[in-house]
Amino acid sequence: MVTMIKGIPVELVVREQTGADALKRPIYAERIEVVENVLVGAPSSDDVTAALNLSGKRIAYTLAIPKGDEHVWTDTEVRFWGGRYRTVGEPTQGIDALIPLSWNKKVQVERYADEDSSQP
Repeated sequence: MVTMIKGIPVELVVREQTGADALKRPIYAERIEVVENVLVGAPSSDDVTAALNLSGKRIAYTLAIPKGDEHVWTDTEVRFWGGRYRTVGEPTQGIDALIPLSWNKKVQVERYADEDSSQP
């Protein structure tokens, strides 16, 4: 029996600039988009240490993003498993033709807040 690797759906908070206030600061609207088949895994200890030393952020998970996804994953809020996370650093991406599986992009996330917290 062959077992297929399958990711989970995650919610990506997409921000779009809708205008500017009186001081010309941007005003954003947020919407949720579901990205299917995202793999969620534990980061390596080297990745955790490097991120902590360079940015002071503690990596919670590494996400593998499916090929063909066009979303912006830099400084973005992601929700899954009842938690809220923020991406750390820039995503890394491989060449589709050289990667045999369904995922070609990797992004790291830190814990942002729990879904049931009282934070806005």
